[in-house]
Amino acid sequence: MTKPLIFCFDPVADFNAELLILGSMPGQESLTANQYYANRRNAFWKIMAEILGFDPGVSYETRLQALKTGRIALWDVLQSCTRVGSLDARIDANSISANDFQSFFDSHQNIRAVFFNGAKAESAYRQHVLPSVSSIAVSYRRLPSTSPAHASLSYEQKLQLWQAALKPKISFVR
Repeated sequence: MTKPLIFCFDPVADFNAELLILGSMPGQESLTANQYYANRRNAFWKIMAEILGFDPGVSYETRLQALKTGRIALWDVLQSCTRVGSLDARIDANSISANDFQSFFDSHQNIRAVFFNGAKAESAYRQHVLPSVSSIAVSYRRLPSTSPAHASLSYEQKLQLWQAALKPKISFVR
């Protein structure tokens, strides 16, 4: 069976962005819905709602605007890859193509911290991106994956770790 080549979404960011949250590659439900973190069991939007103070049930466009208001950008490390299903473990390592982060950082010069949504995002970035953007002065931190596949931590534990990492760094657009 041939694995399908899949592509990430465009970044969600505006010129005010100071923080960048990176996933690896959208899962099947997200790709189908054409929305970041569309799987209802993924805790990403619920966690962001707690941190930024919005109702997690609002429209997708409103959630994206809440990120921008919090000066948070959202993207994926991988521009394309082959994978069957949604699990990061199913990504074919030989098919990985990373996004153009040099251009992203050049056009978003206020980014000062990058947060990885899970281990695969971090490892892919360190392997495929970091060598080409080593002069970028940002801090990096891996957070526990918000994916339902990452079940070793409860929602409450994930929320606490995400809040501790992001809340002190968030500044809102006035």
